[in-house]
Amino acid sequence: MTDVSAAHDAAVTDRARLAGSAYNGDRDLAARQSLYRWQTPRYDLPLLVAEQLGDVRGRVVDIGCGNGKFIQRLRQDRMDLSVLGLDIAHGILAGVPGQVAVADATRLPLTEGSVDAALALHMLYHVPDIPQAIRELARVVTQDGTVIASTNGDRDKVELDDLWQRAAGDVLGIDRGPARISLSARFSLEKAPAFLGEEFSCVELVQLPGTITVPIPDPVIAHMSSYRAWADQHDVPFDATIDRARTLVADHIARYGAYEITCLGGILVCRR
Repeated sequence: MTDVSAAHDAAVTDRARLAGSAYNGDRDLAARQSLYRWQTPRYDLPLLVAEQLGDVRGRVVDIGCGNGKFIQRLRQDRMDLSVLGLDIAHGILAGVPGQVAVADATRLPLTEGSVDAALALHMLYHVPDIPQAIRELARVVTQDGTVIASTNGDRDKVELDDLWQRAAGDVLGIDRGPARISLSARFSLEKAPAFLGEEFSCVELVQLPGTITVPIPDPVIAHMSSYRAWADQHDVPFDATIDRARTLVADHIARYGAYEITCLGGILVCRR
């Protein structure tokens, strides 16, 4: 099990895989984001982040900005801020408006104390050296600056993990197949405060629990399919497992009217 976990950790943090496959465009990320339209309660995460930056003036950097959902909101609601987007994947930056650059979270191309706030949203689990990335966050923000990170809990979307193992088991002809890879496990809500507390004396955790209730299989299957960049880590034919999962979800919806997924995400607001 340790060898599997180590291999998964290596795959989750592999820069070539992240930049060349997982985030070379925004299709897969958008599929994961779109599942939340079915969540109750609905959280406007970009708004929540913007509200946490209410007292911030000056320059904000969004590290691992992805397809720019948070940048777009800040540029819409906070035109007074200067916003820079950074990501290791050049392809996903193509649709992000404004000032963006390719950069590594462990070696930020910013001088000490040069930004008033830094965002690291659903991305620190992809960094090989998480403590070093957090040291970089602390280095580039001003002494009274704000850092906002986000991630998911260890039990987030457990129904999808169970669905994968059931579908994989059916494909392999066994009771339950191998577990699917967990992207956020290295920097989950449960682990994040300790990581961040090494550099910030005040770490406020805002938990965002909810239930996703989906009336059709497509959003669920799109979310599961968005893990294709890590297909080689699942020890089971990926497409066959996805097809079997679609059948299982469709059968469940036909019987119960919807497919429910419990979720737990959260943001961590950090100050010195």
